[in-house]
Amino acid sequence: MGRRSVILGFLLCIVAAVATTAAAQQANNVRATYNYYYPAKNNWDLRAVSAYCATWDADMPLAWRKKYGWTAFCGPVGPTGQAACGKCLLVTNTATGSQATVRIIDQCSNGGLDLDQGVFAQLDTDGSGVANGHLTVDYQFVDCHD
Repeated sequence: MGRRSVILGFLLCIVAAVATTAAAQQANNVRATYNYYYPAKNNWDLRAVSAYCATWDADMPLAWRKKYGWTAFCGPVGPTGQAACGKCLLVTNTATGSQATVRIIDQCSNGGLDLDQGVFAQLDTDGSGVANGHLTVDYQFVDCHD
């Protein structure tokens, strides 16, 4: 019985650690501004828009670079620097519930996200984001399904 309790305790610790890690990869009520990357006009070229992640991701296949909208990331929760590059976020406008999946291609300094203008417009279904100059969003890291 003692060994079984130790094993059960160990397994519960692992489950708790996994749940904590998963929960740590999301944030609520984050400020999202917009940036004019114009990915289609720039042929989805990370170098052309001087994206921080170009150092690592500029030579990824075109299909990879254009699969998701682009964002700069400086959110309160998640990896930073090179570790954030290429990762995907599911972003939800807290006011309307509209969602988009985006790929991190750059860094920012606003404490949240700096979405490509096209993604910002997609999420700003009620126009309040343009009116306020930002959206309030929730984000969570998701698998990019590349």
